[in-house]
Amino acid sequence: MINLIIIRHAKSSWEFNLHDFERPLLQKGIDKSYKIAIFVEEFVNKNALIWISSARRTQETAKIFMEVLKIDKKNAEIKNDLYTFSLNQFEQIVKSCPNSHKNLILFGHNNAITDFVNKFGNVYINNVPTSGFVSITFDCNDWNLITKGITDKIIFPSHI
Repeated sequence: MINLIIIRHAKSSWEFNLHDFERPLLQKGIDKSYKIAIFVEEFVNKNALIWISSARRTQETAKIFMEVLKIDKKNAEIKNDLYTFSLNQFEQIVKSCPNSHKNLILFGHNNAITDFVNKFGNVYINNVPTSGFVSITFDCNDWNLITKGITDKIIFPSHI
């Protein structure tokens, strides 16, 4: 069994004239990420491998979760390829996870996230919102062979 947790970055700001890649989090997004991180603590394997999109907003979101969940930074890696909105690219990234890791946490972007959880999870989700948390377990031990999994947990800011 392998487990994938996907977390969409928190609400970010369009206030400044910045490239999309550089947009920071809004205070509202920061607050919601702290609430979600506290709420999901019991569902997260603290030894999981963590991959984070290189965009500023995903790095800031991941930092909040890692702080709240007391996850060591050595488990985390910035992945430039995770700055994607494409299902196909997102899927290839997930499938590239080394099989020595049974738990993977990804911090990324929509539409890739919503498309992925609908293709590989067993619960349809219209839209994974900012700060949204989705956990899917797969009945295999090879990331490259994942097919339909079981959506174990869905936690959105509107749920708490």
